[in-house]
Amino acid sequence: MNSRLTALLIVFSVGILSAQNKKWTLQECVEYALEHNITIQQSELDLKDAEVNKLDAKGNFLPSINAQASHSWNIGLNQNVTTGILENLTTMFTSGGVGMNVDLYNGLQNVNRLRRSNLALLANQYRLDNMKDDISLAVANGYLQILFNRENLVVAKAQYAVTEQDLKRTTELVESGVVARGDLLEIEATAATQLQQIVNSENNLRLSKIALAQLLLINDYENFDVANEEFNIQPTTILNNSPSEIFAKAVTQRNEIKFAEANIELAETDIELAKGALYPRLSGFYNYNTRASYQDIIGGFEIDPNNPTTQIGTVEGTGQAVVAPNRRPIVEAMDPFIYQLGVNDGHSFGVGLNIPILNGFSARNSVKRNRINLERSKLQLDQAKLDLENVINQAWNDAQAAIKAHEAAQKTLDARRLAYDYSKERFDVGLMNAFDFSQAQSRLDNAQAEVIRTKFDYIFRVKVLEFYFGLPIELK
Repeated sequence: MNSRLTALLIVFSVGILSAQNKKWTLQECVEYALEHNITIQQSELDLKDAEVNKLDAKGNFLPSINAQASHSWNIGLNQNVTTGILENLTTMFTSGGVGMNVDLYNGLQNVNRLRRSNLALLANQYRLDNMKDDISLAVANGYLQILFNRENLVVAKAQYAVTEQDLKRTTELVESGVVARGDLLEIEATAATQLQQIVNSENNLRLSKIALAQLLLINDYENFDVANEEFNIQPTTILNNSPSEIFAKAVTQRNEIKFAEANIELAETDIELAKGALYPRLSGFYNYNTRASYQDIIGGFEIDPNNPTTQIGTVEGTGQAVVAPNRRPIVEAMDPFIYQLGVNDGHSFGVGLNIPILNGFSARNSVKRNRINLERSKLQLDQAKLDLENVINQAWNDAQAAIKAHEAAQKTLDARRLAYDYSKERFDVGLMNAFDFSQAQSRLDNAQAEVIRTKFDYIFRVKVLEFYFGLPIELK
């Protein structure tokens, strides 16, 4: 039993350790962000709401059918329908019916509502896709920032390792009296500066991980990390295209442009929908009603055997009484409930025409208001195209500048490395003091850091251009 429990604990611990040591790839980061981002989840709810609105628009084509039923008690002084005498009675009455109404013509408003719901659904999808694109680009930027800071830290530690060797050798030379103590102090100062750079690099790496984790809505900052992969500049043909060529393709497939175009179609549909309120409305109706009473009924009349006649007057002059048969009602029990429903039912059907004549100008003003909204939507499309063109031009210029900056930084690094090697040879034989040697090393450190910065800057700029050109965000 104990061995089984121990085995389970080991498996559980290994599972936790594996989760904590997970290294996230860019694809995993993007997929996780798209699944858990709150803004995207809200937009997905808007999309579901648009789908419900489409069902409403379809339902407008169906007739409206409603049923009603009532059962009432009447307590108090009422006329007895059997005897005709006012009495304190409790009577019951049941009624029910079904009514149906259907629009035969309403200015094509139902047609336009359905068209509008389809456009709204499409517009919400474009907006959701655009949000996903923005999130993907932000994740890629955060991911590259981590890689940049990580590589920067590796270089800083490598530089410090070289300085440690120089420090150890210089210490031995100082102790043997070959080199002045000032040279040792200079190298110690260089080592301290590099240690500070390592601390700063570690802090920057930690902050970039936290930033990406927050973007992914991951709370375990300490254990969050990305995959240990080395990314180098890859050949690309994207820069062979001019900004105008990239824009010409982007404008046909970018979701923000599609969203703006869908808004124009929505505005045009809203105008037609508003115009429909100016036209007559023709509707058809059908109603069925029935009722039942719980009171006794009069089945006929008979001569009262106890008082067969009754005086109704006298003959003028003779005083002779004028009599008539004294009839009394024959009270019968109420008809069966189902029978009453069958004989008391009724039908009504017909058509109704509603012609708008004067409604405070609300219908006409609605048309004018939607025409203004159409012009506003057209301007928003123009602005979206202008913004996209500006972004692409800026991204293209940034990419061109980034590759040139990287090439220049690489040449500078090669030159600084040769200068450092030459300075080290002179320093090792005592022909260069420690201050000049530390300056040569500092210039090499700066050149290496600049190569790293320009490399990742170029990678991101190119990915932005490829993103607008319709290529997926991938790092190789």
